[in-house]
Amino acid sequence: MTLIKSMTGYGRAVETVNGREFTVELRSVNNRYLDCSVRLPRILSFGEDAVKQAVKASVSRGKVDVFISLRTEAGEEVQVSLNKSVLEGYLNAMRQMVSDFGVTDDISVSAVSRLPEVFSIEKPQVDEEQLLEDLMGVVAKALEGYDAMRCTEGQALDWDLRSRGETILQLVAQVEQGNAQTVLDYRARLEAKLREVLENTAIDESRILTEAAIFADKVAVDEETVRLRSHLKQMNAMLDGGGAVGRKLDFLLQEMNREANTIGSKCTDVKLARIVVDIKAELEKIREQTQNIE
Repeated sequence: MTLIKSMTGYGRAVETVNGREFTVELRSVNNRYLDCSVRLPRILSFGEDAVKQAVKASVSRGKVDVFISLRTEAGEEVQVSLNKSVLEGYLNAMRQMVSDFGVTDDISVSAVSRLPEVFSIEKPQVDEEQLLEDLMGVVAKALEGYDAMRCTEGQALDWDLRSRGETILQLVAQVEQGNAQTVLDYRARLEAKLREVLENTAIDESRILTEAAIFADKVAVDEETVRLRSHLKQMNAMLDGGGAVGRKLDFLLQEMNREANTIGSKCTDVKLARIVVDIKAELEKIREQTQNIE
């Protein structure tokens, strides 16, 4: 069964591979689309696109930040040696300067070491293919932890949405029951009013039926409640299917709100109006939660 996932999550992995310690951290927050940024040391810059592709394969949307650090064994990355021929050339020129111009001989190690090319710096050849392979192995482990956290939060969101959907169904049933009673009450009030006005005159039952039918049609919410029930059933189906359904749920919520607004405009009874307000409140809470769903 495919679960829905939260857009917020965190994952971290630290692995030492071939003498190098990789640390990979991922964290994400809600976002309309997928926005992935990767921060990594210069020596790993060639792997940025591969990391983004790995994230893209696992995440559909959200703002994902990836932080990568690398620590190597001492002395492996850079070797510094003295360039004797260059240093001798500098020293000979300086001694000549002292001899020819009588300047103070203040030659020191600190001064000489700042001169260009006194030191030779050699960096070992880096096997980028192997380095990338090592890095992506750690990235994969960080993504596993990150994905597990998103699934856990997704399960909580799933339960909350279904629970609120059940609450709305109960409220809809109350509206349907109350709406039918509203029509009966209207007919009773209409008949009582006519009897009061006409006193002993015979009452035209067909007129009462006609007026009651017109009123019933005006306040009828059957079509809206049927569609609202259908939308809730569709929401549960989306949750059952899992995957990246956040956007679809967002669109579906717009339709649910439209039906709830129409029901509210037709409810003339104060008690029913309050129930509709409760329905809207639950829909708003569902909307807030769907903003967290991938």
